[in-house]
Amino acid sequence: MNNSVMIKGNKYGIIVVLSPDEPYEELKLLIADKFKESSKFFENAKMAISFEGRKLTNEEQREILDIIHENADMHIVCIMENDAEIQEKFHKTLDQKLIELSNNTGQFYKGILRSGTSLEFETSVIIIGDINHGARVVSKGNIIVLGSLKGNAFAGATGNTNSFVVALDMCPTQIRIADTIARAPDKPQKDEVKETKIAFLENGNIYIETLNKNILQDINL
Repeated sequence: MNNSVMIKGNKYGIIVVLSPDEPYEELKLLIADKFKESSKFFENAKMAISFEGRKLTNEEQREILDIIHENADMHIVCIMENDAEIQEKFHKTLDQKLIELSNNTGQFYKGILRSGTSLEFETSVIIIGDINHGARVVSKGNIIVLGSLKGNAFAGATGNTNSFVVALDMCPTQIRIADTIARAPDKPQKDEVKETKIAFLENGNIYIETLNKNILQDINL
């Protein structure tokens, strides 16, 4: 049995123990296999994650989170550091976050959605990462992307015309709100300053505008 990747559970989530000797590229394949095998145990779970046994860069952590998301139906709320004092602070924050999530006011997803990925949410969702070309996000509420939106976004999937889509970099292939579909906007000029934009439905048309204080005041949450 290969023990290069082990998953341990605790009150607040899971600890992924990684071998320091396994080549990183091989380790990613083993992580995918391990979470695929254990996917039924993590179905719709909301938890924190921490890593032990191996020092990971931020980029490696992001890659591993993407692998976990692709192979297990779980929502990672945060990454905990292996420090007792820091962990205690995270535990308090996590408890509060789980309470908020349990009220179904919205969900968080951290990771890059690559081509071919399709995610659906019963509530509004905040995507911490990019939605690449060929990826699709569907929400019965609002969609907020803290990154680039280059794929498809479908907000208000059950017909909520007050739903909206926000992205730090708004370059979607397609945006749909309720029953209305908007084509992709013209490609931005190379020297165009990237601004946070919002897509909303008004008088049967979808408008994409720069997000500012005035628009925020008009948003119906």
